[in-house]
Amino acid sequence: MRCCDYRQFHRSARPCCLRTGSSGGTRDEEKRVSVTEGDSVTLNTRLTEIKDDEIQWRFGFTVIAEINKRADSFTVYDDVLDGRFRDRLKLDNQTGSLTITNITIKHAGLYQLQINYEKINLFRVVVSYEELSVTEGDLVTLDSDFTEMKDGDQIWWRFGDKDTVIALINKRPESFTVYDDVPDERFRDRLKLDNQTGSLTITNITIKHAGLYQLQIKKYWASSYIRTRDEEKRVSVTEGDSVTLNTRLTEIKDDEILWRFGFTVIAEINKRADSFTVYDDVLDGRFRDRLKLDNQTGSLTITNITIEHAGRYQLQINYEKVHFFLTVNVSVTEGDLVTLGSDFTEMKDGDQIWWRFGDKDTVIALINKRPDSHFTVYDDVLDGRFRDRLKLDNQTGSLTITNITTKHAGLYQLQINNYWASSYITRLPVPVISSNSSQCSSSSSSSSYCSLVCSSAVNVSHVTLSWYKGNSLLSNISVSDLSISLSLPLEVEYQDKNTYSCVLNNPISHQTQHLDITQLCHTCSGSVHCCGPTEAVIRLVLAALVGVATVMIVVYDIRSRRAERDQAHIHTSGT
Repeated sequence: MRCCDYRQFHRSARPCCLRTGSSGGTRDEEKRVSVTEGDSVTLNTRLTEIKDDEIQWRFGFTVIAEINKRADSFTVYDDVLDGRFRDRLKLDNQTGSLTITNITIKHAGLYQLQINYEKINLFRVVVSYEELSVTEGDLVTLDSDFTEMKDGDQIWWRFGDKDTVIALINKRPESFTVYDDVPDERFRDRLKLDNQTGSLTITNITIKHAGLYQLQIKKYWASSYIRTRDEEKRVSVTEGDSVTLNTRLTEIKDDEILWRFGFTVIAEINKRADSFTVYDDVLDGRFRDRLKLDNQTGSLTITNITIEHAGRYQLQINYEKVHFFLTVNVSVTEGDLVTLGSDFTEMKDGDQIWWRFGDKDTVIALINKRPDSHFTVYDDVLDGRFRDRLKLDNQTGSLTITNITTKHAGLYQLQINNYWASSYITRLPVPVISSNSSQCSSSSSSSSYCSLVCSSAVNVSHVTLSWYKGNSLLSNISVSDLSISLSLPLEVEYQDKNTYSCVLNNPISHQTQHLDITQLCHTCSGSVHCCGPTEAVIRLVLAALVGVATVMIVVYDIRSRRAERDQAHIHTSGT
């Protein structure tokens, strides 16, 4: 029977509770005593008065206090076991009871009371405290409580609910062995034993190493529970999309997996029972037909995301927890309203809700649910941009923002007591139509054409940019990436009397820009055609070459005629 409180863990992983078998004596009762870290506990002898008694108090195998009434001697040995009891032990001079003050996890374990060499009672002290954890990649040392092992000592280190041996020490033949290939080699090259104390160090911790560790020294047992730090993974998704929250497992073995949204279980896997269950009707049915479990890895996919699915998701594998913080990007058109859900179907007394906006976490609404409940909106903050636009739901705490403008785009955060969720509202931009370097060209029928381009810089995913002629689609382009620029060209005739428009849309909303041909396309005159800068340069060069050639011909002609006249004059003079 395990005696460890599974919720307990300490970075140094001292034993949190112990178990033992009988080793003689007339009475071998074990009393469980629970105490909170930092408090005090008194272990009672049940004597009303010490007579000619000799009393010993042991922690594990070590004497920590002793009374010899005949010698009127009352002694505490608070410097033993690395001094963990220093200034913490007090003996009652009348009853012999032992008080331990300022309890820490190091003081959890088995205490033994002996009166006149008879073992009277065993006290199993369990220390409850705020859980501590290690970050993935860290190392943790599980201590054996030995300052030095002796000949004959045997130590087993075990892992998991199957008590798999991962390390073994046999001091007599000086044998120190780590079994890092079990289970599934997750401990390979990660286990180190201390040859003097028998303590076990686990390096490069991952989620696979979280779980129950047990130390066995002969009939003495101690247990510790390791958790990797609850990392919060931020995931951003656009409304209407799907998202997969990964377990990082390649294969589920004998694992129990729970998925929670907030505090509510929405999916569960019990591999031993071959059970895969989604609870998509909880929380007013917001997850109905949207949850899918991967039978191999246990990952959870949520389809057709809406603003109601934004918030904190918790993955629990056996006793290990990881958090995902899902932010939903909501696209709205100016003038629309949007409601941000609170995850509550109904608030209870004592609930407190804060709604915050922007990167400075400005509070824009506050609910304090008590018999005299307060529902307050702070719509005059941030230059009054929310004035007369905020509405709180008195039952659920949801926040509605009406008449949206560009000033209301940004990050919204919900805090319920110590629980946080967030959503991001974006306004779909209006596309821009421009002429393409003022080019025009002629077709075979001498009709002039104008080259145009429609463009938009978007910060939401799954958008489409399209050209329409009336209600007929001419061309389009789609992207799923965030923060990308889109452009789509179009050629139209100058004399075209049809209506053209460029539309940017996603599954939530759309924005339209209509083409004004007279503003962007300047008519080319009859026989004179517009030309681009390259063509103009070519024409100038050709004109210059023609001019130079003409000049050269004229000069050559003049010289030729002059030469002919000179020849004729010479001939006349000779005769």
